Amino acid sequence: MTHVLYEADGWGTGELVVDDGRVVWHELPWPRGGGSPADPSQTPSHPGYGAGIPRKGSRKGGGFVADVVRVLEAYFAGEPAPLEDVPVDLEYESGFLERCARALRAVPRGEVVTYGELAALAGAPGAARAAGTFCARNRLGLFVPCHRVVSAGGLGSYGSLGLAYKRRLLELEGALGRP
Repeated sequence: MTHVLYEADGWGTGELVVDDGRVVWHELPWPRGGGSPADPSQTPSHPGYGAGIPRKGSRKGGGFVADVVRVLEAYFAGEPAPLEDVPVDLEYESGFLERCARALRAVPRGEVVTYGELAALAGAPGAARAAGTFCARNRLGLFVPCHRVVSAGGLGSYGSLGLAYKRRLLELEGALGRP
């Protein structure tokens, strides 16, 4: 298992955990103060995989991890980035959660769905709250793009990163007009 910290200009430091040629966990970048990454165990949702590998270390020798970091850097720079092509671990503890992940991964950049629409796409019409719970527990930010899920009456929420962060991601993707 490889744990990597990466820097996204203007966004902060993100975390990526890769195992057996697929992403198993991703935390979106956020400012961590002082210009250097904080202790990863102090991040809001760190899974406890141990010390991170600085971004420069992840680029040595190329390979899958370096390729994924390049895709993430391109995404945060506003460039087309094939996040949907990156292999990820979509095994969840229930069939509904797996179907939510697969359905959401198919929502294209620049588009949004409501929680109710996500539930219907996952084969459970009327399970909007369960779809919301899936999004709140998502461990593959960007690769399973929960920021593309909105409430029927607005943007909805976005956990500890907040609504402004969600809005910024959607603006980056062209799903929202810039204020």
